[in-house]
Amino acid sequence: MVRSLFLGSSMFPALLGELLAKESLAGADNPLAPKAPHFPGTARRVIFIYLSGGMSHVDSFDPKPKLAEYQRDGKTREGGGKALGSPWPSRPHGQSGIEVTDLFPNIAECVDDLCIVRSMRGDHNDHFQATLGIHTGSVTFKRPSVGSWVTYGLGTENQNLPCYVVLAPEMPYAGSQVWSSDFLPGIFSGTRITSGPEPVPDLNRRAPTAEIQQDELSLLERFNRRHERRHPGDPMLEARIKSFETAFGMQMTMPQVLDLSKETDATLALYGMERGATTGFGWQCMVARRMIEQGVRFVELIDTGSSKNWDAHGDIHTHAPLARAIDKPIAGLLADLKSRGLLKDTLVVFTTEFGRSPGPEGEMGRGHYNRAYSSWLAGGGVKGGIAYGKTDEFGAKIAEKECHVHDFHATILHCLGFDHTRLTFRHAGRDYRLTDVAGNVVKEILA
Repeated sequence: MVRSLFLGSSMFPALLGELLAKESLAGADNPLAPKAPHFPGTARRVIFIYLSGGMSHVDSFDPKPKLAEYQRDGKTREGGGKALGSPWPSRPHGQSGIEVTDLFPNIAECVDDLCIVRSMRGDHNDHFQATLGIHTGSVTFKRPSVGSWVTYGLGTENQNLPCYVVLAPEMPYAGSQVWSSDFLPGIFSGTRITSGPEPVPDLNRRAPTAEIQQDELSLLERFNRRHERRHPGDPMLEARIKSFETAFGMQMTMPQVLDLSKETDATLALYGMERGATTGFGWQCMVARRMIEQGVRFVELIDTGSSKNWDAHGDIHTHAPLARAIDKPIAGLLADLKSRGLLKDTLVVFTTEFGRSPGPEGEMGRGHYNRAYSSWLAGGGVKGGIAYGKTDEFGAKIAEKECHVHDFHATILHCLGFDHTRLTFRHAGRDYRLTDVAGNVVKEILA
């Protein structure tokens, strides 16, 4: 103990620097060290935007005027069933002329940077399972999230910050399973940060002085490593030890990332933010940009939780305030990334767990719909200004180029430089992967 305290007071700063900043030289000794993918990727990092509850594809990025026509004339859709037209008109945007409804007027102006996938299909029609599906590829059993797979494969570029951050004001369906590393080492789980005056609880030092904290941490490190030698091969123990190291680094780095005071008025306006704001989706988007600038590998943005979300069973008009809350910030994020030269190697993903039914539920609502829905990608080596895949005239069936969730994940991993069939982890006697035993890279959308 005496020796440890002595080392803490005299050598700890150098030791900590070695642990947090130079561990990458040790390679396998630090699982968070930057790693080379299977081949040079077009993206180095991911911003994953997830809308909880199931955004309607036919009211946003796959408009279907036929629905309004059939509703007006009292016709039934092919195969039976009423039609419910969208309350938001659509129009072509950008040089590409892709149609987007007025639900997202600001994102629509960025359409030439978007690759809209209109032929998404998932495996489940319930929120809990579908939310797991879009995040983990599995709708039956808990599995590692896409963010965990990415950071497991690539490591991180900043040892003083979490490799995988989730900015979520409320808990989504399936809770923390959405960002869990499951059987992957615990260090690859997402770190949730909420908005508000204290996004990261207990970030400030509790010890009276920095020197005392260094003494305490040095002693703790010594005891932890002794305990680790007695219990080898425990991934949760290693994750806990690493979390202490990352937490110390966060005390130095995270306050700077979360301090938006030096952002210009023009940048704040781009995200639709007021100076001093610490809540809202604009805050989430700007913090995401600042995090990837500091080397965080994977940032997920979740707009709402498991209630008061996009689940528009009673009235599709409830989409309007939800869209207003995210439309300008997302458009601002894309423009900001582009102006800073970050969009070319940052993959921005925009998705939800499923779409909404072309026919009504009740008078003006829409039900769950996993058989066809829309997502989009931007930057990171995908083509901009294209719409991939096609649904029928009602948005009910995939007519061309189906993109299953496994295909979507395989394409994301490909942009990062991974062969999705080779990014595996042996667990319980089997090699697991994000795409299970399926998935094909959608090569047509790659730049």
